[in-house]
Amino acid sequence: MSYFLVGIAGIIGTLLRYVLGLWVQQLVPQTSFPVGTLAVNLVGCFALGWFFQWVMDKNRISPRVRTSISTGLIGSFTTFSTFSVETVQLFRQGLWGSGIAYVGISMIGGLCLVWMGTAVADRRRERVRHG
Repeated sequence: MSYFLVGIAGIIGTLLRYVLGLWVQQLVPQTSFPVGTLAVNLVGCFALGWFFQWVMDKNRISPRVRTSISTGLIGSFTTFSTFSVETVQLFRQGLWGSGIAYVGISMIGGLCLVWMGTAVADRRRERVRHG
């Protein structure tokens, strides 16, 4: 059953990644910078940080559902392989500044957004406790 739930969540995460990536890329004028993938990965970092902090607080959901959401949904929503390929493409095109910026924004932004996600979950928990 766990495999099935992870698979279904993975399908949903993949479709969400595709749709959000296309939407973001259309908002930005033609550019070689991979804003769609960057946006998806940063949103995914925030979501995973929030989710893990929220779940860790009270173990609110079963391990099966937790794995389905974290590995299936969010794991398939974000994409390290696409990030890596796009970075190499930027470097091969001689766009070293863009490539370095993409790596920097992805890494620093991703870490910051995971931290922000956990902070939002913590704040929500405190509001619920003090009611």
